[in-house]
Amino acid sequence: MHKIPLVDVHAEYAPLIPELEARFREILDSGQFIRGPHYWAFQDEAAAHLGVKRTIGVANGTDALVLALDALEIGPGDEVICPAFTFYATAESIARRGATPVFAEIDPVTLNLDLEDVAAKVTSDTRAIMPVHLFGRPLPIEPLLELGVPVVEDAAQAFGAPGVARLGAVSTYSFFPTKNLFCMGDGGLVATNDEELAERIQMLSFHGSRDKKDFDFVGYNSRLDEVQAGMLRILLPRLADWNRARREAAARYVELGLGELVGVPEDEPGHIYHLFVCRSPERDRIRAALGEAGIDSAVYYTTPLHLQPALHFLGYEPGSLPVTEEVASDNFSLPLWPGIPLEAQERVVETVRSAVGVATAR
Repeated sequence: MHKIPLVDVHAEYAPLIPELEARFREILDSGQFIRGPHYWAFQDEAAAHLGVKRTIGVANGTDALVLALDALEIGPGDEVICPAFTFYATAESIARRGATPVFAEIDPVTLNLDLEDVAAKVTSDTRAIMPVHLFGRPLPIEPLLELGVPVVEDAAQAFGAPGVARLGAVSTYSFFPTKNLFCMGDGGLVATNDEELAERIQMLSFHGSRDKKDFDFVGYNSRLDEVQAGMLRILLPRLADWNRARREAAARYVELGLGELVGVPEDEPGHIYHLFVCRSPERDRIRAALGEAGIDSAVYYTTPLHLQPALHFLGYEPGSLPVTEEVASDNFSLPLWPGIPLEAQERVVETVRSAVGVATAR
């Protein structure tokens, strides 16, 4: 039986292999692998795509977060509010700067930050709020801006989602190979409309220097390399079509009746479905049936950040974020990528239907 992967990145870039190979050979022939012409060109093209003044290509999405916080001079004694239902890098970047992650609850429908709980957790020590546009669903950040502290948007899973990056102080992205916009290794980006902040981040990513002769800051060595920038310049023009295809695939799951069987993500116009994350108290039974049928699935953040061993020093206990913990216990992701075949989605839904039927009978 043909296996259905959770995501088929190869299906996305396979038609572009001749163009990607030609770009790689061009870069090989040039001998410029660091801060070459593709690096600078991609920054301009990404800024235009996002609708911001500046972007800075960096080594990965985690570095993007750390650099953004560093540029905002966030450090020991400062608090940064963020969700606990997200990848570890969100809180890791805060702790890496010596600041304190303060975890707010999430909304059980959108799985993004609960805006009321965020407002309740702002203190005189709050120096930033770090919302995550989780699974490709943009969080409206206007209410956060009213709280009077910088908003650092963790948009690692939401490149190209409408409205992201234009209002916050800074936004950050990952080009990990399974992202909506991906590269052939690690890569990241910082975006901002603040020219002074952009220049500081650009320098921080290059050892705190403009020219590698004079050093104004204690910086980092975190640059998007020329090969990845060159590849991203080929993939970026396809992103809008890929995101549209993701939305179509998500809608098809609903049309096939999946929502009658499990909780499916509620759609909204800006959602670009980095992942198609469902919920069910029968998660383990459903995933077992999917596995037996040769269908990949995944669960996310089963141990939320507030309960991770590395962050025990923060003092959170089980039950302190009940919605977050419930979502962590019952979420699962189903196969979705641009161009996923109808037949594959039909097989997924029928397998879930069969598993839920068995569960109901018992």
